[in-house]
Amino acid sequence: MAQNIYDNQKFFDSYSQLPRQIHGLSGAPEWPATRAMLPAIKGKKVIDLGCGFGWFSRWAREEGARSVLGLDISEKMIARAIQSTDDSAIEYRAADLEVIELSQDTFDLAYSSLALHYVDDFSRLVRQVHRALKPAAHFVFSIEHPIYMAATHPRWWNDEDGRKTWPVNRYALEGERRTHWFTDGVLKYHRTIGTTLNTLIAAGFSICHIKEFAPTAIQVNDNPVLAEELERPMMLLVSAKR
Repeated sequence: MAQNIYDNQKFFDSYSQLPRQIHGLSGAPEWPATRAMLPAIKGKKVIDLGCGFGWFSRWAREEGARSVLGLDISEKMIARAIQSTDDSAIEYRAADLEVIELSQDTFDLAYSSLALHYVDDFSRLVRQVHRALKPAAHFVFSIEHPIYMAATHPRWWNDEDGRKTWPVNRYALEGERRTHWFTDGVLKYHRTIGTTLNTLIAAGFSICHIKEFAPTAIQVNDNPVLAEELERPMMLLVSAKR
C-alpha cells in the first residue's frame, strides 16, 4: 500500500495553502506546457490518477469530456474534490494506485499530475493504465524530475561563485527517497528517465512527447521566484499513446 501522507492533518493543511491548490491549474506553472501535450478532450472518457482536489477533472468536463473518474488515495482529497464539484459526470473514488485494478478498454485519456512518483510498482500501474485505455488513447502525466528527487538531501546550496546549485547524487540507485516536505518522512520513489520511459515502452506505449519543464521568460518576468527553476528541472512531463 502506498504511503498516505495527505491524510495527515498537519500535512494536508500546509498542502492546501500551495498556490496550485488555491488557484487551481492557473497556479501550476507547468500547466500551459502540460495542456499543450493533451489531445482534444471533447467526448472522451477520462481517468485522473491522483486527482487531488479535482482541478483537472473539472477542467476536463469544461472542455467537453463525456465523463471523468478521479482517483486518489487520500480520503481528505476526495472529500474536498466532492465538495468542490457539482457535476454528475464526474465520479471521485478513494483508491490506492499501487493495487488498483482497472477495467479493460474503458478510457480515452489517462492523466496524472505529480502523483506517480509516490508509486513503488510503477511497472504494474503502467500496465494497468495500458489495459484500461482504448486503442490510440493517450496517457499524459507529470512527475518530479529524476534529477530533482535523486539526491540524498535535495536542497539548494551555493557554489563557489554564489550560484544556486542543486545536488545530483545516487542517480543510478533507484528506489525509496524519504524527504521533509511539510513533515518528515515523505516517501517517494526515484527512477531514472530511462527507466520511466522504458517502462512505458515495455507496456506497449509509444512515446509522443517529453518535456523537462522550465518556465518561460514571460513566466519568470511575471513571477521572478520561478527563475530558480531554470537551474535544474523540477518536473518531467510525458505524453504516451497506446
